[in-house]
Amino acid sequence: MEPTPEQSPHHAYPDHWEADVVLRDGGTARIRPITTDDAERLVSFYEQVSDESKYYRFFAPYPRLSDRDVHRFTHHDYVDRVGLAVTIGGEFIGTVRFDRINDQGRPASAPADEAEVAFLVQDAHQGRGVASALLEHIAAVARERGIRRFAAEVLPANNKMIKVFRDAGYTQQRSFEDGSVHLTLDLEPTEKSLAVQRGREQRAEARSVQRLLAPGSVAVIGTGRTPGGVGRTVLRNLLAAGFTGRTYAVNRAFDEGLATLDGVPAHRSLGEIDERVDLAVIAVPAHRVPEAVADCGEHGVQGLVVLSAGYAERGSAGRELQRELVRQARSYGMRIIGPNAFGIINTAESVRLNASLAPESPARGRIGLFTQSGAIGIALLSGLHRRGAGLSSFISAGNRADVSGNDFLQYSFEDQDTDVALLYLESLGNPRKFTRLARRTAAVKPVVVVKGARHSGTNPPGHAVPVSRIPDATVSALMRQAGVIRVDTVTEMVDAGLLLAGQPLPAGPRVAILGNSESLGLLTYDACLAEGLRPRPPRDLTTAASPQDFRDALAEALADGTCDAVIVTAIPWVGENGEAETGDGEVLAAALRGAAAGGPAKPVAVVHVEIGGLAEALAAASSTAAPRTRPTTLAGRPAAAPGAPAGAASATATAPTGPGTEAPAETAGAAGTTEPAGTAEPEAAVPPARPGRIPAYPAAERAVRAMAEAVKYAQWRRQAATPGKVPEFLDETTDEPGAAALIDTLLGPAPDPRGRPLTHDEARELLGRYGIPVRPTLPAPDPEAAVAAAARLGYPVALKTTAPHLRHRADLGGVRLDLTDEDALRRAYTEVTELLGKPAELLPVVQSMAPRGVDTVVRASIDAAAGAVLSFGLAGAPSELLGDTAHRLVPATDRDAAELIRSIKAAPVLFGWRGSAPVDTPALEELLLRLSRLVDDHPEVVSVALEPVVVAPQGLTVLGATVRLAPPPPRGDLGPRRLPNY
Repeated sequence: MEPTPEQSPHHAYPDHWEADVVLRDGGTARIRPITTDDAERLVSFYEQVSDESKYYRFFAPYPRLSDRDVHRFTHHDYVDRVGLAVTIGGEFIGTVRFDRINDQGRPASAPADEAEVAFLVQDAHQGRGVASALLEHIAAVARERGIRRFAAEVLPANNKMIKVFRDAGYTQQRSFEDGSVHLTLDLEPTEKSLAVQRGREQRAEARSVQRLLAPGSVAVIGTGRTPGGVGRTVLRNLLAAGFTGRTYAVNRAFDEGLATLDGVPAHRSLGEIDERVDLAVIAVPAHRVPEAVADCGEHGVQGLVVLSAGYAERGSAGRELQRELVRQARSYGMRIIGPNAFGIINTAESVRLNASLAPESPARGRIGLFTQSGAIGIALLSGLHRRGAGLSSFISAGNRADVSGNDFLQYSFEDQDTDVALLYLESLGNPRKFTRLARRTAAVKPVVVVKGARHSGTNPPGHAVPVSRIPDATVSALMRQAGVIRVDTVTEMVDAGLLLAGQPLPAGPRVAILGNSESLGLLTYDACLAEGLRPRPPRDLTTAASPQDFRDALAEALADGTCDAVIVTAIPWVGENGEAETGDGEVLAAALRGAAAGGPAKPVAVVHVEIGGLAEALAAASSTAAPRTRPTTLAGRPAAAPGAPAGAASATATAPTGPGTEAPAETAGAAGTTEPAGTAEPEAAVPPARPGRIPAYPAAERAVRAMAEAVKYAQWRRQAATPGKVPEFLDETTDEPGAAALIDTLLGPAPDPRGRPLTHDEARELLGRYGIPVRPTLPAPDPEAAVAAAARLGYPVALKTTAPHLRHRADLGGVRLDLTDEDALRRAYTEVTELLGKPAELLPVVQSMAPRGVDTVVRASIDAAAGAVLSFGLAGAPSELLGDTAHRLVPATDRDAAELIRSIKAAPVLFGWRGSAPVDTPALEELLLRLSRLVDDHPEVVSVALEPVVVAPQGLTVLGATVRLAPPPPRGDLGPRRLPNY
């Protein structure tokens, strides 16, 4: 919306305050500033508020707003007086406003930093989380305008409104004055307020997906009158799956006399249906979609699956159509899967929904699947079906204009029917949020991801999201840090998913191998070594082994305390006539299942070659039991599942036992209900404690790779149970205020958006504030200056060129070391200038020598989408030529720092490789932590490179440092909840 002429030209309409939000029940609403055009909307809204809510708002009967009230509540300067409204369908359902006040409570302007806040929520929408969403957004607006505290007056009887403020997580004070409760909220975000915000976000977004996957009724809009076509296919699939709700066929071209189609009621519009429809599947041409969406919105549909194509995948014009589609749907409170979607599936017995183009609904299982590609979705459904695996849910999001992989993670986290989440992603709209959600979900159940479009540098057609410039290797490392199992192909994703969904997690990397083929056993042994596992010598049962021999050998291996997992290899038996007997698969499967069921809980995988019926018989053991709920310990946290990594259960807390209450308000508000504070999270399903289905693989490499992923994930789970810490010494030896003041000075009052590099001395001063000393260098524009510099620094010294094309290039002759006296320095200076050019081109410097050690490089950089990334590698060829660099997200903990230096392939060089002296890795870890703290405390530090960092057996020396400052990029993950708008 645009400002009217009556509004101050000095304070333009702040359109960046507009936001779409998901409410507690899963519906959406829009938050925006109130303008002078909203007078009629405000009056209509107020008329629908109950007398009790009005009384709580104004502390007296107040049946209607006066003209003066309407003018005051719709005219704002967006600085000292601000009003926000929550709208659905263009109409107000809630409002909030603040007025800046001074110490006496009178209207004021800056620098006064306190404001009086007031809410009002329509009674019909109380309990949906409207007031809590408004509080988050009005608090962010207030902080932007220099307001640090909110004051509110609440009637003592209005306990629900008091609870809204109390549950927000902000630091607050309460007092009783003149018959009302006076509340003061400090608006500085706290760890608790952020936890509350994210807890509410998780519940709301999970609920929004749950509403799509478990509707009570479905209408297929665009159902063809004749067999065939997209709409008719979806209707047929809904019926074939046995959907437990009510189904309707809708097409405006239906004859008026047509009552049913394929046995379901047929209608020309949603208005003809007697009940509210929960989910609409839209299968009409793109130019007719807006009409269908409006019909859905006006008749209370909760969510849409848009199968129609012709949007962002067609170019810029289609991208604008896609944006308008999302705006239109959200204005009615609806979420969208699509457009250009393949559909959704929910196999729960109480739902049995197949609103997709998949001709056959998958069996019920424990795997949740999200894909951004319809073609990949078809392939995955086919592959899982072929291998006997079932699904709990399936979403093929197409252009993922609204519902995304992040929403699916929110849903999967608390879905008791899902043990493993599989995601095929081609773009990451919000990488910061993805890693945060993935880390939390992976703490309770595996998350397996295939990332398409890894090397193109652009997003696939139809994905209108920001492009991240982070290299794919960095993305992979960050996913690993978050506990995500990153694989390269959809085949590997299915292989890993089958093992993780059917088997317990391994306690370690020790693998027993047994089977009736020595050669296949050796192939498996080699594959284990290649994947970093610790295999025991294969046990050859010989080709004469019977199913009972397999059972006995497997039971023995499972009972052996020196192995953590078992891989069984099997080839067909050779009969007396010399021909292979391939039909005993069911007998062998029964033997293996029996041994697995009777032994300790360890993962088992089978590698087989052409044994008929074996894979199918093993798959038949797939469990369709009711979801397993984690028991709760006396400490109030879920107990660990047997066979799961120790301590994994502590990753999540038990869910609240009932809803809380929320109030609306407009000084302190009207009655309503509030949601829980959000510090606790729902229980999540856990991987099976006992073996269920035993996965079978046609090749040893595939089985071993899946087992290796399970081993690495289990290790991450064990470590995640006791997270690392930021050492306290950093607080004592860092000067955060001094660094902030220095950064402000260096950037100046009007900083260049492109930023600026720091000089050597500026970089040294800034890094020194965080306990990172950089060895000084002195310029040497001529031999005399070089000699003077050496005298000042003390011999021995190094002579280095600092021209950009020669920096860190000792191989080109631009670096001379161990110059012990003046003659050696003059001789080196002459040689360098004769070889490479004039001093003015080379920019030579003199630096005192550092103790001998290993040259490393430490970097930190800011990506606008993913956040701050800390990187480490050995200097020179290992990192530059071979790409041997490790990465972690900032802020880094002590564990992150230790893992960072140990995860590069060249790490043995740091730990005494080939008899060399081990270097001071604790000092290196401390340096990483200090740099992490610097960029985390000061987002204006957008890049730092420490190169080289010479790590000696005792201590380290930073010989070079480059730092770049810039205005900090926006941090959407720290602001109020909002849906992305691409």
